[in-house]
Amino acid sequence: MYRNIIFDLGGVVVNFDPKNFLMERFASQRTEDIVYDLTFGSKEWQDLDRGVITRAQANRIMLENAARVDRVFEVRTVIEEWEGMLRTKKPTVKTMCKLKLAGYRLYYLSNIPSDVMHGNLEKRDFFPLFDGGIASCDVHLCKPEPEIFTTLMQTCHLAYDESIFIDDNRANAQAAFNLGITGILYKNPRSFNRALESCGIHLPAKQVWVPEQKESPQK
Repeated sequence: MYRNIIFDLGGVVVNFDPKNFLMERFASQRTEDIVYDLTFGSKEWQDLDRGVITRAQANRIMLENAARVDRVFEVRTVIEEWEGMLRTKKPTVKTMCKLKLAGYRLYYLSNIPSDVMHGNLEKRDFFPLFDGGIASCDVHLCKPEPEIFTTLMQTCHLAYDESIFIDDNRANAQAAFNLGITGILYKNPRSFNRALESCGIHLPAKQVWVPEQKESPQK
């Protein structure tokens, strides 16, 4: 019997689609690939998620690397605008409200930088729906490393066979499954709700109150 539903944040609870973000701004596959490697796919971005570097340090290094390949304008654009991606996914929040109404406990497990977690997402109206969770920046571990999953389970006293984990990254969902947690690969709201039903979780049909989402001002 499932009791705990664990959510990734970026891509599940809030929008996070770097490839689409780059495509909308540069409309050149070569440029998009180069800029992705300099920003979202860089070691500095991973270090931000792991909480071992500051945003100022990461931005400085990314701009220095960009200068070497004449991509400073593009990388600066990403630095200044990327956080605007993080719009709340209202269908997910609606499902979270229904799960809460049905008596399930909700948790988060996310690869996320400290400034975004503590300066943005924690301040949103949906955040009190969570009973607890782990952000990678706070424990210096990242999915799909097994240690971050065990840290969550031990910290929040969760049973593996009573928990479901939802992530939009296949490797992360698989890592949860390998540890005995039911993993759901998030694709869209409809398939997510079908996956919950296949796990025996039937959401209330009636309308529920959904917190009004006030997005944090972008830097």
